[in-house]
Amino acid sequence: MRPVRDIRISPEMKVSELVKQFREAGGFSAKYLGIAASILKEMIEDEKCVKFLSFVGAPVATGLRGVILEALKRGMFDAIITTCGALDHDIAKSLAQYYDGDFWMDDEKLREEGIHRLGSVLIPLDSYGPAIERFMQAVLEEAYSEGARELGSYEVCELIGRKLHDEGSILYWAHRRGVKVFVPGIMDGAVGTQLWLFQQRHRDFRLNLFRDSDELAGIIFEAERTGALMIGGGISKHHTLWWNQFREGLDYVIYLTTACEYDGSLSGARVHEAVSWMKVKTGAKKVTVYGDATITLPLIVAAVIG
Repeated sequence: MRPVRDIRISPEMKVSELVKQFREAGGFSAKYLGIAASILKEMIEDEKCVKFLSFVGAPVATGLRGVILEALKRGMFDAIITTCGALDHDIAKSLAQYYDGDFWMDDEKLREEGIHRLGSVLIPLDSYGPAIERFMQAVLEEAYSEGARELGSYEVCELIGRKLHDEGSILYWAHRRGVKVFVPGIMDGAVGTQLWLFQQRHRDFRLNLFRDSDELAGIIFEAERTGALMIGGGISKHHTLWWNQFREGLDYVIYLTTACEYDGSLSGARVHEAVSWMKVKTGAKKVTVYGDATITLPLIVAAVIG
């Protein structure tokens, strides 16, 4: 039995000092956020651990993008698994502005004004589809002229990161730090559509996801230990867990989610369910944190680096 301790706050307190107290506060979700920071710190300091970061696309449209790229700048992760939407927003935000909005705005009026709404973020139409089209077609034409005829998703991401001269970009820092970015559902978004449109003009151009599998197999089978920070569920979470089953599971796991377990969804499944699938090791250091990642992730990362 461990006593519940009150959280003590002072003006000069560091974020790391606050989050460390969460573990002993018995503060419902705060406890698990404190555990997550502790696991992430241990995972990062484990030099024999290959660290995966997975996230869904929507948070990249928010200021959370800056937290993710800060982690990459600091070399906290070795590989990323994400969605096409993450590529779309990373490119668009590097080329144009997104704006602060509200969940309760009039969507019919926004449509008339040529503005997309993503939650409480506003995205002018010209800042998204057309901007991504111009950028991607130029990137692909240049790669094709240099002899590229077949690419895996991680190679597409490398091309994008090489051409995005924006230090506020996730793909820019992944390129700079040698972090491979895998997008198993790359056709589900603007970048995927641009790949298809490019192939309509260059029929010998191919997207080959077997190249991703070859690269991921090399990473997984050479790793002594693996760990993952997973932000949101869906295909990015599942692909991270799926590949780690081939080495009997992850050694460290942190999952940030707002999804509920009762409907049996993959997004709602807590980390410990993956133990039964051999995607997380028995005895692995693991935690599920419930809460909006735009709140929980900055606290966790700040606690680890602070």
